[in-house]
Amino acid sequence: MTNVAIEWFLVTVFILFVLYMIIKTFFYKSIAEKEERNSASMKLTLQEAEILIQKHQLQLQRALGNIDILTQEMNSLKNEVKTLKQRNSQYRIETDKYRSRIKDLEQKIEALL
Repeated sequence: MTNVAIEWFLVTVFILFVLYMIIKTFFYKSIAEKEERNSASMKLTLQEAEILIQKHQLQLQRALGNIDILTQEMNSLKNEVKTLKQRNSQYRIETDKYRSRIKDLEQKIEALL
């Protein structure tokens, strides 16, 4: 009877061990599948992020190019404004000369009258 009880105990322990191992296998398999899905999702997210980064880099390069063009235009306009100011000051000096010349001539005309 003890032999049968020992065999029965060993068979029961073996069956419980096999069931435990099967449950553990399914548990780890489900964890592995979940990790695989997370990994695939992460790869997709990273690819989308790379695409967005490239898109924004292109936009930034275009914007920097536009800034360079605007800077050149602004510098040329500054130069034009400087030349216009110089011309304006020259014209004022000439206008003042002509006014003083006109006053001189008016005084001479009045003196003759």
